[in-house]
Amino acid sequence: MSTLSRAQDILGDLIRFPTISVDSNLQMIEYLKQTLTDAGAEVMIQSDPTGTKANLWATLGPKLDGGIVLSGHTDVVPVADQDWTEDPFEMSLRDGRLYGRGTCDMKGFIACCLALLEKVEADTLQRPLHFAFTYDEETGCLGAQSLVEELRSFPLKPAICVIGEPTGMRVIEGHKGCCEYTTHFTGLEGHGSAPDAGLNAVEYAVKYVSHLLEVREGLKARAPENGRFDPPWTTLNIGGLHGGVAHNVIPGKAHVEWEFRPVQNSDYDYVTGEVRRYVQETLLPEMQKNWPDANIVTETIGEVAGLEPMDTNEARDLVLALTGENDVDVVAFATEGGLFQSIGMDVVVCGPGYIAQAHKPDEYVELSQLAECLDMLDGIAARLAS
Repeated sequence: MSTLSRAQDILGDLIRFPTISVDSNLQMIEYLKQTLTDAGAEVMIQSDPTGTKANLWATLGPKLDGGIVLSGHTDVVPVADQDWTEDPFEMSLRDGRLYGRGTCDMKGFIACCLALLEKVEADTLQRPLHFAFTYDEETGCLGAQSLVEELRSFPLKPAICVIGEPTGMRVIEGHKGCCEYTTHFTGLEGHGSAPDAGLNAVEYAVKYVSHLLEVREGLKARAPENGRFDPPWTTLNIGGLHGGVAHNVIPGKAHVEWEFRPVQNSDYDYVTGEVRRYVQETLLPEMQKNWPDANIVTETIGEVAGLEPMDTNEARDLVLALTGENDVDVVAFATEGGLFQSIGMDVVVCGPGYIAQAHKPDEYVELSQLAECLDMLDGIAARLAS
């Protein structure tokens, strides 16, 4: 069986695990653990606080510094309310494309990593090959944040991390950060016929959103000169505004879901500072003037650092050499790359599939993209053995 056929079979297995972020990924983690253990890897499982999800860290080869990490996330986005042609958790092949939830984002890369194992002999490796497979990337990179904290204290220090997010096998050396929040508003319920007798949480949530939109406009003027991102400024998005129970009830609760994607650290300070100041100096005093127990609380869902392009980057240079690409680029979407960079690794993002296919119904990855990825991974294994 060819390596590509093996990767295809593995991907079919992985798609059958419905690892939507709100659900457990433990069955898939057990599958990965067994496959890696059978190949001679030393495997560590790191559970989340609930015990229903886990990260996997594995090492193949000598216990030395300077290894290469192949990294991917196991969770996928929901399929609810999406119009799929076939069962999203049963992979199908049509016209050279493999369809199913996660084929592109990013179980295709993980399948290629596992298929590579059949061609790697651990005792020939001069440097270690590590595997990092995480949970909850789609909901704030929660798994990678936990894994990276543990890796800080590990005796072995990997040098390179390759993140296999879908880039069409383009070489990506940088991306924006991603900061996600839910802001909760507490007012006072009452009858809709007497609005002055209550405190409308939805109305104050709307004022909050209006201020976020003003901050968003201000971010455009802060775009760095010669910025490489598209768009070049930090973006801010309102993902949802929820509140109220009936037409004739003054809503006592509301919440706003929002996020921003900083292109520079100073924009993080700008956004959080402007929002905090507005709440503390204007919005909350206005609410509490009318109802002393009113409150605004912001819940941090995830704050993930961007991947900063570096002049010296061994990971970028290696993948450029292996793929034959001449150019590098940056992207607006976030990955776990900035977290691995924060503990001293050189990081590059390069993987099969296109981000335009991710999160959509009839998500797919092309077989030709998997073949290109396998060629890159073969080259990585060869470098580690030389």
